[in-house]
Amino acid sequence: MRPVPTLPSMLLPLVLLSGPAAAQLAPPSTQPAFAPAAAALACEAYSAAPMIEAHLFFGRNIGADVGVSDRDWADFLDGEVTPRFPNGLTVIDASGHWRDSETGRLIREPSKVLTLLAEGGPATLSLIREIVESYKERFHQQSVGLAIRPVCVSF
Repeated sequence: MRPVPTLPSMLLPLVLLSGPAAAQLAPPSTQPAFAPAAAALACEAYSAAPMIEAHLFFGRNIGADVGVSDRDWADFLDGEVTPRFPNGLTVIDASGHWRDSETGRLIREPSKVLTLLAEGGPATLSLIREIVESYKERFHQQSVGLAIRPVCVSF
């Protein structure tokens, strides 16, 4: 006798193929968005909504010194980030380590990690890009780290 799969186990192969594996298999013009139909079905099974989770990594050094003060960070958050994502966000203090692309030296610096949960459409991705570019320009940064993944979210 064959066991009858439950809804979550039936959806697992679909969810697994909705991420990077599916993107590699699909022709370029039909690559899935951040919240493909299979992920939406999986989210429904858990009474959650398909969204993206974006982690942005902001270094606070300018040159060898901490140049982005607590006040500078608060002003940036209040003026650039919160207006774009007024429904909420999370900020965590961190210690960043990265290799300077110009000198090859290992840099350690105080950092902020910003987490956003939002719809995964082009408008959201554009807002995130604006935040990254604004921080780089305002605080003379080589880069801002960015990691985005699809998630199921409920509040």
